[in-house]
Amino acid sequence: MATINIENLGKVEEDALALAAAAIQIDQARAEGGSQLTAALDHNLQLWVAIKTLMQRPDCEMPKLVRDNLVQLSQFVTQKTFEVSNGVTDDILNSLINVNLQISEGLLENKKA
Repeated sequence: MATINIENLGKVEEDALALAAAAIQIDQARAEGGSQLTAALDHNLQLWVAIKTLMQRPDCEMPKLVRDNLVQLSQFVTQKTFEVSNGVTDDILNSLINVNLQISEGLLENKKA
């Protein structure tokens, strides 16, 4: 397995890595359940609250459409996370994992362009 030198990453790569790592954490905690899954979901929720907060700042330089889409995704993640209290399902966990991985991939693709 390749190692990543975090010191050489830019902000975009750090953000992409954080989202991907949260997705992996949720996936790995799925089998454990209990407190590990709760911690993974809480960590992911905190990431998305931070994203939403940054997107709503007046000095955010992202295009309005991107900001609006990320705010909507944040609300989706929040909703799905709270749905877990009604019972954990693979559909909910897969949704959260896929959102993180897709946004992570999008960040890296935009960085290349």
